[in-house]
Amino acid sequence: MRPDGASRHYEAIQDVRLEFSKIGCITSASLILLGFGLDWATYPDRLTEFFLVRLGVAGLSLVILAVLFSRYGRGNTRFLTLAWLVLPQVMIAWMIQQTEGVSSVYFVGLQLALYGVGMIVPISYLESIGFGLFTVVVYVLACYVHPAGLGDGAELLAHVIFILFAAIISTGCTYFNEVSRVRLFQLREQVVHQNADLQQVNQTLAEVKGQLVQREKMAALGTLSAGLLHELNNPVNYSLMAINMGLTAPAASKDELLKESLNDAREGMERVQSIVSDLKTFAYQKPGADVLRPFLLEKAVHSARRLAGFELKGMAVSVTMPQDSHVVGEEPAIIGVMINLLSNAAHALSNAGRERPEIMVSAVIDGDRMVIRVRDNGQGIAPEHIDHVFEPFFTTREVGSGLGLGLSVSYGIVQRHGGTLAVASEFGAWTEFSFDLARPHP
Repeated sequence: MRPDGASRHYEAIQDVRLEFSKIGCITSASLILLGFGLDWATYPDRLTEFFLVRLGVAGLSLVILAVLFSRYGRGNTRFLTLAWLVLPQVMIAWMIQQTEGVSSVYFVGLQLALYGVGMIVPISYLESIGFGLFTVVVYVLACYVHPAGLGDGAELLAHVIFILFAAIISTGCTYFNEVSRVRLFQLREQVVHQNADLQQVNQTLAEVKGQLVQREKMAALGTLSAGLLHELNNPVNYSLMAINMGLTAPAASKDELLKESLNDAREGMERVQSIVSDLKTFAYQKPGADVLRPFLLEKAVHSARRLAGFELKGMAVSVTMPQDSHVVGEEPAIIGVMINLLSNAAHALSNAGRERPEIMVSAVIDGDRMVIRVRDNGQGIAPEHIDHVFEPFFTTREVGSGLGLGLSVSYGIVQRHGGTLAVASEFGAWTEFSFDLARPHP
């Protein structure tokens, strides 16, 4: 088995050989027929005989040409090329034997064939050497069987030397042509590899550019979050103080509904504090190991369900948890992730208009991790959008309905916890988001 590069080189050389062999075969057949004029000028008494021979050899050349156009021709280009190259040499040698032997002017035709091979036909230099030696042999043999024989040998030697000169020149041209083809292929391969490398560099630059843009967005988001946190801290603190004072009032201890409402309000205000903090943490990607503590995932899910209760009105929400739902993480941040996933599911169900809108929250233990899934039977996510759902500022909602930051922030929070937020969907049927959290060590 050839390496890929060598295989491509071999195929390229085969293509070149085949095309040039076809062109060379047509050229050879044409020159064989055009040689009729030389017969008319030099040996008019043999005109008819030579013409019929030329016609037969040209016909055989065209038969070989037809084979070259077949599937067999592609696999046997070398053999077929040498075949149509040999035909005119044999014909010329026969004509030399039939005319003046050593003194025949047709020996020039043998030389012209050698020059043509060197300039046109893409055979190897070893094949060119063999073709040159073959030409010398058939010429000497034609002269030998001529009635006049080899004569004194001087003229034969001169003609053989001329034929050898032509053979040497042909071999040299063939060798340099072969080297040129190899180097041309190497240059072409180098250009292909360089283009591939350049494409890879461009792709890398595009990714780096995207990352830089992302960092700029996140830096701006971090600055905004820090400002919001500073501006919101005081009113949130005042509200929390007021809620705590309300919880200590006698009326709160007597009225369970009032007490539960005040607790929910306090939880909501605490969540306001954590939202901006989550945005800032996501923007700068600075995890805090000291805030990762064991907590009950079931409790966090129920808190998120209560806080997203307004959006979940009229929708069936089922929660399936293992008996021990302890996980390790930042509870407010995970509550935020769950609120976002529940809100997105509610939005998808509202758009889908299902008769029985349903959201299923489940968790399963997988080794030392807890895998949480939030699945809805909404409208699903379009295939062209599913690869972009975690990108910051990407949203399919109408203008004013969201900035497209919820999933990207949630992705960062889960990533900060050592997990992965993933999505699966069947367009028009359902969507499921899943993420994993570490469980406490025994």
